[in-house]
Amino acid sequence: MLVGRLAPIGIGIAPRPHRPAAHLAVRAWAPFTPLPPPDSISRPALAFQVSRAMGSGSSTTAHSSTSWAPSATADAPRRISKSGYDITPLTAEQREAAAARLTPHQRDVALASGTERAFTGKTVDGTPHDSKAKGLYVSAVGGLPLFSSDTKFDSGTGWPSFYTPVDPEHVIEVTDASIPFMVRTEVLDARSGAHLGHVFNDGPRPTGKRYCMNAAALRFIPAGADVPPESKPVSP
Repeated sequence: MLVGRLAPIGIGIAPRPHRPAAHLAVRAWAPFTPLPPPDSISRPALAFQVSRAMGSGSSTTAHSSTSWAPSATADAPRRISKSGYDITPLTAEQREAAAARLTPHQRDVALASGTERAFTGKTVDGTPHDSKAKGLYVSAVGGLPLFSSDTKFDSGTGWPSFYTPVDPEHVIEVTDASIPFMVRTEVLDARSGAHLGHVFNDGPRPTGKRYCMNAAALRFIPAGADVPPESKPVSP
């Protein structure tokens, strides 16, 4: 079915308009154009049609030209972010141990760059994608703090969306050319290398960014709840 073929493109869907009318005038509304049957169109043309029909937002320029790599040994030199968290890459063994309790679906998203279906996502603790609860979103693999509920917004795409991470050093942004003619910017967890989603240039103020994340790659810690050691800043 066509839906199955287009699923990986989902996280590139642009949000419903949330800007002032003056800005919307620049990006005029256009009616939805149905896609032709998949067997009647070439792959490059299909990618163009999907981009046109779904209104894909343009991606940001990647912060890094290199992807994540695990530490060779557990005693590798520690890297501490400006906000005080340990962002030393996990070893392959540590990463696997941190992902041990993930379901097959969660592993596919976080460790195999999968994409959950829109409007269905839940964090690994069961928090729905559209939750408005106050708290902290950490990586499902390793627990590094990634996003705050204070920067979450309703993008209308069906995936948790944020306009900035808690610390730019906690994520790695790399060029993703997995879909022909649709270059995007993939977002990875700096500590575990887990795939989180993609970032686009169609978000709200003050950053103009839309970090479109998979809920299955996140864990939600409600405000006031105990924070596990792996999600706390390192001791001085």
